[in-house]
Amino acid sequence: MTGVRRLLACGLLLLPLAVGCSEDPFDAYCEVVEEERPDLSDAVAAGSPTALIEALPSLEALEDAAPRDLRDEWDLVVGRVRELRDALEDADVDPAAYDAERRPAGVTDAEDARIDAAARQLVAPATVRALAGVQQQARDVCGTPLTL
Repeated sequence: MTGVRRLLACGLLLLPLAVGCSEDPFDAYCEVVEEERPDLSDAVAAGSPTALIEALPSLEALEDAAPRDLRDEWDLVVGRVRELRDALEDADVDPAAYDAERRPAGVTDAEDARIDAAARQLVAPATVRALAGVQQQARDVCGTPLTL
């Protein structure tokens, strides 16, 4: 075996050890869960109807840190919160003051329909399942309750 081949063979044998030493994506994710949990808990505990919009920076941090098997759930949740936030911003409506029963002056039918659709998607079964999934994972893998 030539020297180059011997180095390649040794390198291939050592590759699994090097990969095994790399940072566990769940450890990194669990650190972010711990960091963001107080902000999420505070937003939810306040009982505000805009809690998820207020917590969006924390949700985005969790989405960014999520391991591959949680990415779809976080993408769905964060995407739907962003859509509601964007619909309200585009209509120039304060999320805390919005009342679906009384459309604010100046909000068009199209803007109102977009806000309503975004709000419905946020409480749709797929979103509820995704939220339950990330909460369950935080408890099971990270040992941390994540209230959303």
